[in-house]
Amino acid sequence: MKGNEAMAEAAIRAGADAYFGYPITPQSEVIEYLMHEEPHKRTGMQVLQAESELAAINMVYGAAACGKRVMTSSSSPGISLKLEGISYMAGSELPCLIANVMRGGPGLGTIQPGQSDYFQAVKGGGHGDYRMIVLAPSTVQEMADFVDLGFDLAFKYRNPVMILSDGAIGQMMEKVALPKQKERLSDEEVINRYDDWATTGKPETRSRNIITSLDLNPERHERHNIHLQEKYQTIVDNEIRYEEIQCEDADYIMVAYGSSARISQKVIQLGRDKGFKIGLIRPITLWPFPSKIIAKYADKVKGILSLEMSSGQMVEDVQLAVNGKIKVIHYGRMGGMIATPSEVLNVLEEKLISNN
Repeated sequence: MKGNEAMAEAAIRAGADAYFGYPITPQSEVIEYLMHEEPHKRTGMQVLQAESELAAINMVYGAAACGKRVMTSSSSPGISLKLEGISYMAGSELPCLIANVMRGGPGLGTIQPGQSDYFQAVKGGGHGDYRMIVLAPSTVQEMADFVDLGFDLAFKYRNPVMILSDGAIGQMMEKVALPKQKERLSDEEVINRYDDWATTGKPETRSRNIITSLDLNPERHERHNIHLQEKYQTIVDNEIRYEEIQCEDADYIMVAYGSSARISQKVIQLGRDKGFKIGLIRPITLWPFPSKIIAKYADKVKGILSLEMSSGQMVEDVQLAVNGKIKVIHYGRMGGMIATPSEVLNVLEEKLISNN
């Protein structure tokens, strides 16, 4: 399946209640697949093409406020339009799943793949001191796997979760093992699980639930912000995910995610064929970022290369992690261009290996 199709099918099988979206290349297959499959006949899942990205994210807000498992997806410019709503949802502590199949920018840019939305995803993107959990798939299999994981994390922490993919993985076709079908929660089950916060109707046993990100009392709103920051720290303490590839004996480490991580694995092979001991750290959660594991290797290796399809964004977090202990360089292509393994290896040789 295509990555976009696998993610869409995984949403149905995850027991999602609804998907609200708007088509934009290179992720349009998500909504196209869902419309074609008519999941309301299979599970009762509702699928709606909204009139705009702004409408879609606010529909997500409404459904999430009712305790429903709800999802949206878009590509870079469309996610920009959703950011106000995402910030509202973070401030209101509402769970949802958002997929960004990145394309090159800025502006309308191109329909080719890019990774230049890293800042937008992991640094908040919208306004205010908020965070999203950000999962970065590098295979079609992970495009499917991260849907159920994303929903679980969203509800565990009552927080938006983003799957940050790119146009290459969204469009490529690979074999994928799909999960078994989960049943959607009935309204009664939703009430039993989420009645303490969701708008499921007011019983006599509690006061009414008010879901809003607005509080004009500064003291009370500061307390809410402190609560959010404590929650984010809990996520940092418990939800960091990463993969180490051939790092045990490495003299040089690459840090890359998504499509760039796939390229990096070929770079490792080519480099080791020439006698260069290269390893890869692949962040799976871009936020929270695996800073400690990267910092550990700063005491063991001679240099680090951050490979991205951007002018250099994740590299800043890599530099913060190593805290100046070793040299960190960036290599990236932009505008929809994808680096080849041989050109990346040449950069490693010229900028790191030859200097040691």
